Amino acid sequence: MTKEKPPVERSVTAVVTYLMMENLPGGAPPPRPMLKTAILRAYDPPVHFYRYLYDVVGRPYLWTERRCWSDAELSAHLLSEKLELYVLHIAGVPAGFIELDFAEDGVCQLAYFGLTPDFTGRRIGPWLLHQAIELAWAQPIGKLLVSTCTLDHKKALSTYQRAGFSVYARGEKTITVPPDMENET
Repeated sequence: MTKEKPPVERSVTAVVTYLMMENLPGGAPPPRPMLKTAILRAYDPPVHFYRYLYDVVGRPYLWTERRCWSDAELSAHLLSEKLELYVLHIAGVPAGFIELDFAEDGVCQLAYFGLTPDFTGRRIGPWLLHQAIELAWAQPIGKLLVSTCTLDHKKALSTYQRAGFSVYARGEKTITVPPDMENET
């Protein structure tokens, strides 16, 4: 009888692309999905709910940063007056989320954005991104920032650029992937 080796952490290096938008873009928005959709702001969301969203949306792309935060750290973050969290519901089911961080005066960071695997690949992403952009620019900002990396959805970078973001920097980062996560991209 062979003993199985316990899973181990691994390191993955990704190229990070930093993008910015300095004006609300004009032009026609992407078409609204032909589904029953609602985007609701989550005020003071419970930590377990945020962890669920972060994990279900980010697991395929190896989002690990917020998994390492303690409940107290995450709770303090979620209670910040400078943070806005929006949840996309499709037919009553959580289907994705938008996290906008206004910590820096005049700047909004689109900190996290994505869809759950059940709703990925159905042309919902560009529409949801447009909603995120509109929500961000509804505040008095002069710049909207976002970053993506080579571990994110294969269309993430092109979707951001089509929405009006411009690349201003690139870099590398190495992340430690816990044994319970697999890169499904």
